[in-house]
Amino acid sequence: MGWCGWPRYVSVAERRKKARKTIAKLTKKGAKFNPVTINGKTIANTFWGKSWCKNLESYSDFANRLPRGRTYVRNGSVVDLNIKPGKISAIVFGSDMYNIEIEIAALSKQQWSTIIKECSGKIDSLLELLQGKFSKSVMEIITRPRSGLFPHPKEIKLSCSCPDYANMCKHVAAVLYGIGARLDQEPTALFELRKVDHTDLITAASTDNILQSNITDEQSFSDTELATLFNIDIENTKPKTKKSKKSAKNKCNSPAVGRFPFE
Repeated sequence: MGWCGWPRYVSVAERRKKARKTIAKLTKKGAKFNPVTINGKTIANTFWGKSWCKNLESYSDFANRLPRGRTYVRNGSVVDLNIKPGKISAIVFGSDMYNIEIEIAALSKQQWSTIIKECSGKIDSLLELLQGKFSKSVMEIITRPRSGLFPHPKEIKLSCSCPDYANMCKHVAAVLYGIGARLDQEPTALFELRKVDHTDLITAASTDNILQSNITDEQSFSDTELATLFNIDIENTKPKTKKSKKSAKNKCNSPAVGRFPFE
């Protein structure tokens, strides 16, 4: 115990050493850990991760506690983080090992329908979308504050086993930043967290392309392109055209090659 009843200060090196020992013991007992690893000072590098962190920092309710959270996630204190539909569970090492639970409200059906409708008209490439590579315009709609997939404070319920009485302690803040880092690797986790299916965007994009396109013969996909797109073999099944009797008869009556017409 530290001065005046506060926990004594534990250095980063000491926390890491203690964390490694604890994790080693728990791993031997069958526990599995999914740590958040930050290389350098930048927490997130992709559009998904950066947008998540930027959205967090836009909330005045979180402003006071977020800086300590950045420090904790950078120094490897988030030793376990798992994202499931509507829920994040994590373990953070501070002066002790703390369990964090964060509940995220599901996205409303109306809001998701609106997102799908907006995205369906802004698909740059159907092939890229089928491969899970969303265009920038689509990602901007998905990550838009208030009307996108990111939750606002009223949709977030925070819980930590530490003695800090604040609604958002530094351990919870570290986990929230850790989600941003995780989205760099698993962008579809954002959809899972809000309990929506990202394949709905693919279905809407496909339907929109079919209904709105007016493809001419010159614009249509070749068999090779279709086979590549849908990963199937397309056989050449074009029926052979039958020659009419009239054509055959005319051919017989026509002069033979090499003969003079008056012979």
